[in-house]
Amino acid sequence: MNYHWNWQFFLQQTDDGLRYYEWILSGLGWTTLVSLGALALALIVGSVLGVMRTTERRALVLIGDSYVDLFRNIPLIVQLFLWFFVVPELLPEAIGLWVKQELPYVATAIVGLGLYTAARIAEQVKSGIQSLSRGQRNAGLALGFTEWQTYRYVRLPMAYRIVLPALTSEAMNVFKNSSVTYAVGMLELYFQYKQIIEKTSQVLEITLVVTLLYVTLAFTMNRLLGWVERRTRVPGLIAAGQGGH
Repeated sequence: MNYHWNWQFFLQQTDDGLRYYEWILSGLGWTTLVSLGALALALIVGSVLGVMRTTERRALVLIGDSYVDLFRNIPLIVQLFLWFFVVPELLPEAIGLWVKQELPYVATAIVGLGLYTAARIAEQVKSGIQSLSRGQRNAGLALGFTEWQTYRYVRLPMAYRIVLPALTSEAMNVFKNSSVTYAVGMLELYFQYKQIIEKTSQVLEITLVVTLLYVTLAFTMNRLLGWVERRTRVPGLIAAGQGGH
């Protein structure tokens, strides 16, 4: 293969006065911001949905199940387009205009990616709650807790510990799925990757660097949640050697 390697191109100045390595660092920052924001939103919404789907109220179960079925069966990129192009048109004119002209792209990216991931986390939370014995719920009620207090103080803390390995995988997927947000204007890592290739044609160098950065982000989240898992493990519920993958 007659390919000319040139690692020094990262130091070359671009049309906007920055250097190519600064484009990469900027994209890395936006990728991290979108991923962490979406993960926080997904954990909140997913936990609420997981609880709703394990209650004895059929209306709440129906709402939770409908959300999961809908959001898990529409591709992420289509959902982002819906939030970016369609939803503003369905809102009152003044609000829709504000969303299209004033709302930062990062907000749309976080909402789209977060609500998509929430459907997957809801499945994990539901499974964790259902794996617990009914005796824990009954013990909480016997102590005078309300139904919702048993979730908050008894069932959810245990459920999170059980499904933490699965949540680790979802957290890693958020960083990888964030690459799709370039489609709605986010200048994240994948966007900068494509832009640099178009301007320099140094495909191999930039591909290796961006790949390494994505691996580093996902691996860092894996190790962080693995540490949390080891600190919060409940003997007898999670195997001693099990970790996040």
